[in-house]
Amino acid sequence: MAQQYRITLLPGDGIGPEIIAVSVDVLKVVGKKFDIDFEFQEALIGGAAIDATGEPLPAATLDTCRNSDAVLLAAIGGYKWDTLPSHLRPEAGLLGLRAGLGLFANLRPAKILPQLIDASSLKPEVVEGVDIMVVRELTGGIYFGKPKGIFETETGEKRGVNTMAYTESEIDRIGKVAFETARKRRGKLCSVDKANVLEVSQLWRDRITKLAAEYPDVELTHMYVDNAAMQLLRAPKQFDTIVTGNLFGDILSDAAAMLTGSIGMLPSASLGASGAGVFEPVHGSAPDIAGQDKANPLAQVLSAAMMLRYSLNQPAAADFIEQGVLQVLESGVRTGDIISPGMKLLGCQAMGKALIQMLEQ
Repeated sequence: MAQQYRITLLPGDGIGPEIIAVSVDVLKVVGKKFDIDFEFQEALIGGAAIDATGEPLPAATLDTCRNSDAVLLAAIGGYKWDTLPSHLRPEAGLLGLRAGLGLFANLRPAKILPQLIDASSLKPEVVEGVDIMVVRELTGGIYFGKPKGIFETETGEKRGVNTMAYTESEIDRIGKVAFETARKRRGKLCSVDKANVLEVSQLWRDRITKLAAEYPDVELTHMYVDNAAMQLLRAPKQFDTIVTGNLFGDILSDAAAMLTGSIGMLPSASLGASGAGVFEPVHGSAPDIAGQDKANPLAQVLSAAMMLRYSLNQPAAADFIEQGVLQVLESGVRTGDIISPGMKLLGCQAMGKALIQMLEQ
């Protein structure tokens, strides 16, 4: 009997509808091969939701996601909505989705694919073999801390305020995810903070250090965030799993992504203690190429593979997609963001068809 899963699709904005359509087609092929029945339902988020309902995360969307087995999100945002108040911008919908689903752990892999090693801006000998997982805390820290806002002082001068704050329980739960992730990889965990100047980081380091006693098989190290940024560029192969807070993780995961040569190739997973996870590419909505059939759909496809692995417990199906991506790249086809001499340039739809043909062999 087929395994049945309800998947909420959030195409969002820009290139989102184009790339999520490819992922749906891929999942249908995978479903046939692995006896999996996907029930897809679409909902609004981001700019598309603002245009339709006046808010970036309608209550109906959140309810739909809560009643799903997993959520596949494409991209949000665009120039059109940049002048709106912060609470009405597309990004507020994404933050609301994470908070509403209790998604406190963001997993961001940065792995060098042999076929794309020349796409990296760093020397091949520096990036060859890089395989990093960044575990970013997602619902605390400076993006959610209070007080926040722009206030007028007694002298009439405006003052912007954001608060970086973490509780022990918030640190412990992301720490456990990180240790478990490192345990399944190469057994090395680097905790990144700024404990030399920030009290919140001092608490972070204390809690992560205490947790290490529960994971004697994992080697724990600590690194200040400024040094970590430098080391990612100098010697990235020293890292296996990185755990850090919301702000630092936002920055470092993008830096790690560019080691691979294109942010257009990287997926991510956002997970909670239970319920539906959200799986999305790390790139943006690329409004400058939206609707032009130029987008790279492979990060979205690989996000679907992460969905199969982390939310649906279908590792064989996830492996099948990931191997298919490697094979289609090996065949010499590329989208514009990863094109190199001698390769054949394909658009979004054609890349999707090439991948499906590979999977159907």
